[in-house]
Amino acid sequence: MTAQTPLFRDSQLPFAKRIDDLLSRLTLDERVAMLHQFGPAVERLGVTAFRTGQEALHGVAWMGPATVFPQAVGLGATWNEELVRRVGEAVSTEARAMRSRDDRVGLNVWAPTVNLLRHPLWGRNEEGYSEDPRLTSAIATAYTRGLRGDHPAYWRTAPVLKHWLAHNNETDRATASSSVRPRVLHEYDLRAFRETVEAGAVAGVMPAYNLVNGRPNHVSPYLAEQLRAWTEQDLLVCSDAGAPSNLVDSEHYFDTHEEATAAALLAGVDSFTDHGTDSSKIVERVRGALDQGLLTEADIDTAVRRQLSVRFRLGEFDPLLDPYADAKDFDTPAHRALAREAAEQAIVLLKNDGLLPLTGDGTRIAVVGLLADECKLDWYSGTLIHRSTPLEGLYDRFGADRVGFAEGVDRVRLRTSDGTYLSVPPADDASEEVRGAEGALDPALLAGRTDLPPLTTDAVGTELALIDWGEGVLTLRAPDGRYLSVAEDGFVRASADQPGGWVVQETFRLEPRGSREGGHENGHGKEHGNGHLLRHVGTGRYVSVTADGVKVADENPAVLELEITEHGESAVARAAASADVVLVVAGNDPHINGRETEDRTTLALPAHQRRLLEAARAANPRTALILTSSYPYAIDPADLPAVLWTAHGGQAAGTALARVLAGDVSPAGHLPQTWYASDTDLPGLLDYDVIGGRQTYLYFEGTPLFPFGHGLSYASFVYGDLAARVGEESAQVTFTVTNTGDTAADEVAQLYGRPVSPSVPRPRRELLAHRRVHLPAGATTELSFELPLSAFEFWDVAHGVRRLEPGGYELLAGASAEDIRLSATIEPAGTPPTPRPVLERGLRSADFDEQRGAEIVDRTKRSGDAVTPGADGESAELRYRACDFGPGTRSVTVEVSGEGTLELALDDGRAIAHLDIAPTTGPYAYTSVTTPFDASGVHDLRVELRGPLRLAHVGFSG
Repeated sequence: MTAQTPLFRDSQLPFAKRIDDLLSRLTLDERVAMLHQFGPAVERLGVTAFRTGQEALHGVAWMGPATVFPQAVGLGATWNEELVRRVGEAVSTEARAMRSRDDRVGLNVWAPTVNLLRHPLWGRNEEGYSEDPRLTSAIATAYTRGLRGDHPAYWRTAPVLKHWLAHNNETDRATASSSVRPRVLHEYDLRAFRETVEAGAVAGVMPAYNLVNGRPNHVSPYLAEQLRAWTEQDLLVCSDAGAPSNLVDSEHYFDTHEEATAAALLAGVDSFTDHGTDSSKIVERVRGALDQGLLTEADIDTAVRRQLSVRFRLGEFDPLLDPYADAKDFDTPAHRALAREAAEQAIVLLKNDGLLPLTGDGTRIAVVGLLADECKLDWYSGTLIHRSTPLEGLYDRFGADRVGFAEGVDRVRLRTSDGTYLSVPPADDASEEVRGAEGALDPALLAGRTDLPPLTTDAVGTELALIDWGEGVLTLRAPDGRYLSVAEDGFVRASADQPGGWVVQETFRLEPRGSREGGHENGHGKEHGNGHLLRHVGTGRYVSVTADGVKVADENPAVLELEITEHGESAVARAAASADVVLVVAGNDPHINGRETEDRTTLALPAHQRRLLEAARAANPRTALILTSSYPYAIDPADLPAVLWTAHGGQAAGTALARVLAGDVSPAGHLPQTWYASDTDLPGLLDYDVIGGRQTYLYFEGTPLFPFGHGLSYASFVYGDLAARVGEESAQVTFTVTNTGDTAADEVAQLYGRPVSPSVPRPRRELLAHRRVHLPAGATTELSFELPLSAFEFWDVAHGVRRLEPGGYELLAGASAEDIRLSATIEPAGTPPTPRPVLERGLRSADFDEQRGAEIVDRTKRSGDAVTPGADGESAELRYRACDFGPGTRSVTVEVSGEGTLELALDDGRAIAHLDIAPTTGPYAYTSVTTPFDASGVHDLRVELRGPLRLAHVGFSG
């Protein structure tokens, strides 16, 4: 080092000292500018521009071609941490390699998603790993370790966990509040984040769009009280896109953007993702907050320090020491092999009555269905370099002469009212362009193609492939494979290689006469009889025929008659009848009906695909169903000899599927979430109380279609020799697994636990540990697990702590949550319960044991909870067990806002206090109201709320 070299360039100094030095050299304007996602360069100091955020959920996304691995829910189905770690390593290596030739590629990666898959209708189910917090954290920790790398100082990439917190609905996602009681918060929603952060390979988190307990996640006190208390490492909190503006514009939580920006930064947000690459508005808001005294320079420095901490760890300021600076591995043979291995391990065999594997010589196979020749991508995928569909995989494995194919689309022509037909004009170069091939910092801004001619009409028309994806949503495809799409100029063209985009421009609805949306009239006073209006979903406009071509418009919609030249069922039945075995490949397109911004409405398989399955099964009873989907379905497997499920498996999906079907690889994926039998088994989408609502495998009391952890094999396994021993801080558990089949295979051995006689509602069984092991035929292995006794704790709302309850705990070893093979009981020393010390502490309203009709809301905009009547706004009931009133109380004081009445009663039913609450000036204007209250000893307490009031606290005096 020379005398002129600044300290922040001295690699011999600790990062903290170097960051201090760099901060001291930055002007206030330079520091403020760094708070936006796209931080500008500081050329006078040689500091380069930096952006937070690079999507990398299952491969580098949005930046052009990259290796595409299975969807996250598929990686969860592998139950294999070591595999997922290697996937993370490959993804981060490709990110480095891509950045070396395109500096738009970022190294602060926004992955993984650790939101729990609480509700299977959530549109983003594909992004999570599991409904179980322990499995989610195990897979997420493995992925982040791969993304981070193993160097003690420098990181290959800096992973940010998404989306903090309790975020499982796309419906009203920017305005809906998740009501999360303390037990659910600590035992469920926080756990996946906490255990992953504590593992030490996480650079930060991204708050979610939603509110929790009435308060937006971007101003959540949990960022400081929980997240940053779990580690001594500086964590970077990056806002979700547009969320800072939502605090004012859609949530109306603050009156001004200066207030909102200051509140988010003080809560812990360090990087503001808003207004795309334009940082001016965020800079203006921060400067305004400083001018108004809402922020100090020290507040700015805290956020910038956290950003710089990530940049130093990424080696930005030590290019000669950065061990990952020269990473060049991209689309290597090893990465391709890993993509195939991951896809193979993600396949779950749900049912098999001996139909699989397909080992017979000369077996003729028919592969049919809407996804039989598809390799679908999702919003967070990269662009495919390699592609393998089920049909292609089967051709390669079995030979094209043994494999028949029928897609099962309906072949249609659309006839106009003047007798002509919609026609796709020829376009020689139409197939050359692939969506996203060039990469984009914001793919939502990618425009549709306008270089191709729009549809016209003629006397013959073009036969189109119509696919009904359910809920009335259709795609239409030209014979050359191009989908009908609408560009910014409004014309309809056959121009898209696949449906996709932030607003999908390739989906339509056919609205028949008398439909509510099309109406009995077409808007100009004329009925359209037996014809249809074709509405473009993306714009909401109807297809019309003009002199310049077919386009979408607000007026003069075309009345179209649908002429079906072939039903998809007919083609499927023909193919099925001529085969020995039929494989029906069904599922979803990840851009349609269940995706970011759109939840599903049902578990049912779309009707079009049900018809294809029924046609195949009627023609050939040796029919297997292969579900390729981002989420579970409710199906009837009774008459099906085999059922498989796989998430969309990335670039090697078809090859992997063919190898499993052929028996080259025994399936060993296991379900990472419960598959329910019916929509009636599901809670409300916005009901986040997994305990009270009896949700997920932890609490669900019905019979699932397929249980959590379920997955069959071509081999068979026997479990034995379960032994357990309890120490002072942990329990040691061992058991054996033997492959009694005649083929080598993997097994996912699972260990669950449950208290024998719990004093409060506890999970029916809860995953404690698992291990995926490979066993040759006839081999036995002994598995050993050390379980911290904290794994048996629950959140004691009476005292606000985690507590290990004394008594017996069953240990359950098996192949799923419902396939238990062995059990044993241990009795760790615990802490006996004690009554609530209500005389000393009173009652926080949200610390109830049970509730009816209540919703938790924000006590103030900065911190604290209150309780209010929920959806109906009329009444709610709270129960607090075992309240110790000591030798006696004289009065009760409640802290409330709003207006209404409160009634307090003991367990004998006596109402011993009634309070009328006069209106306060607003929801945050609390008042204290006191009334006589005579109670002694230990009792359960019932509190009933009536009217639009908020209860924050109940205190007692003796």
